Amino acid sequence: MHPATLFSQVQAVLFDLDGTLIDSAPDLAAAADAMRVARGLPSLPLAQYRPMAGAGARGLLGVAFGMTPEHADYETLREEFFCNYERSLTQRTGIFNGVPELLESFAIQGVKWGVVTNKSERFTLPLTGAMPLFATAGAIVSGDTTPHAKPHPEPLLEAARRLGVDASRCVYVGDDERDIVAGLAAGMATVAVTYGYLGAQADTSRWGANATINCVNELLPLLQFSSVA
Repeated sequence: MHPATLFSQVQAVLFDLDGTLIDSAPDLAAAADAMRVARGLPSLPLAQYRPMAGAGARGLLGVAFGMTPEHADYETLREEFFCNYERSLTQRTGIFNGVPELLESFAIQGVKWGVVTNKSERFTLPLTGAMPLFATAGAIVSGDTTPHAKPHPEPLLEAARRLGVDASRCVYVGDDERDIVAGLAAGMATVAVTYGYLGAQADTSRWGANATINCVNELLPLLQFSSVA
């Protein structure tokens, strides 16, 4: 199907959170790096953590300690990381350029939008509650809101239900291959972003997304909206 057809009659836009709407890498990295420093290890620069920010504790503990989930101490250190992060969810977190303006244009045009993230509600709800950016979101679905997380399509389908929009009239935007897999499985048009937390081996051209954008400002020209009955 031609992209112009895929992105016509759009009634809602759903977004991944970290690496797509917000830049939470500085807070995530600080939570992991504090663990290194507490153990007498030298601090690492944000640039080393950033590519793995989208992989959560697994990715960040991998950078900080070269640790995999199979390590005997992984569960203990993961909870320490979670506690560190919980204390500073929005201390250094920023919003990607163009996002506020994009969401303002949605409000003006009456377009519904929401968030679907693999971040657990433990973090998602207080973080989005603390940032005025999310006041107009019609749905916020976390990794543990449904029995499944991305790349399973159920979280995206749940968001569409909460918005009262058919999945085929939704677009899903994300910076990880799991986002695109989930979006396609849910029957949504998909957009890959290249400015997020792409791992060193990431190749967005192989994800199968219906479109790719290099900055937030490139999204709106893709979309043709229709009114929601």
